[in-house]
Amino acid sequence: MKKVKISGRVGLLGLAIGLLTGLSLATIPGDAGAWEPKKPVEFIIMAGKGGGADKAVRFMQNIIAKHKLSSKPFTPINKPGGTGAEALIHVKGAKDPNHTIMFTLNSFYTTPLRQPKIKVDISKFTPIGRMAEDTFLLWVHKDSGITNVKQFVKAAKAKGNAWIMAGTGKNSEDNLLTDFLNKAYGLSMKYVPYKGGGRVAKELAGKNANSTVNNPSEQLGFYQAGKTVPIAAFTPARLPLFSDAPTFKELGKDFVYFMQRTVVGAPGMSKEAATYYRQLFAQIYGSDEWQGYMTKKSLQGGFITGKILMSYWLREKAVHKVMLQKMGAIK
Repeated sequence: MKKVKISGRVGLLGLAIGLLTGLSLATIPGDAGAWEPKKPVEFIIMAGKGGGADKAVRFMQNIIAKHKLSSKPFTPINKPGGTGAEALIHVKGAKDPNHTIMFTLNSFYTTPLRQPKIKVDISKFTPIGRMAEDTFLLWVHKDSGITNVKQFVKAAKAKGNAWIMAGTGKNSEDNLLTDFLNKAYGLSMKYVPYKGGGRVAKELAGKNANSTVNNPSEQLGFYQAGKTVPIAAFTPARLPLFSDAPTFKELGKDFVYFMQRTVVGAPGMSKEAATYYRQLFAQIYGSDEWQGYMTKKSLQGGFITGKILMSYWLREKAVHKVMLQKMGAIK
């Protein structure tokens, strides 16, 4: 990997490299004899094209290519089947672990819990780096005339299960948020899953759904075109890009939810390869490009890796297990 100073984000880059140093990752990019990819790297996306994960991976791919951070290309491959089960199985059984990485959502936790037959243990995967935590908002079509949650609840109650909430995957992040809304406001919305947040956003923009809980990156284009409206955020504080949308916490519902945007290595990846990828993505995280992308897409969170990231995974898995149990998705 070519050692390049991508940006002036010295503080953020220093934080990322500091985390790596603290985890005894001594190999420095560009050192003689340091591991580097020998062939194209599979960059698996456990979601469909056009969604937040897909856009983030392709953006990172561009940073790598633009600054020549790798002599070999990183190739995005979408595997959304089975709410990410297709991706998990593929990476779990990777024939070449050193050249296989994955970009994950919270289905990294929920899919193995819901589908024990796939026999995926997330603690066996290699923690590379959390690049961000994505945010969620409740969206409606502008033509609905709905501008706040009170109006949303009234309209959704009136339509009962004829009110369509489009989302990505069964019992996924979007399904969990829909379940929260149904219980918190006494609704009976029908959840309809699609492959990918981009498709979900199009369903709302095309008036084939009544609402969604898209990430900002997925609805941003339609929002800027004046087709969709965010009426509330699942964040601790209002998002600067959507300052008119109150948080559910403001509205008396103490509920906050984020989705990880994390690079994961295949089980069995060598320590040398893991070091390479951790330092590569720490460098990407610290770049002006990535920090600008985070601001534009309302992404939050710092870079974490190694044992810290593994602890984060196991904690979030426990939280999601309780959520799935409460909604009756698992026992």
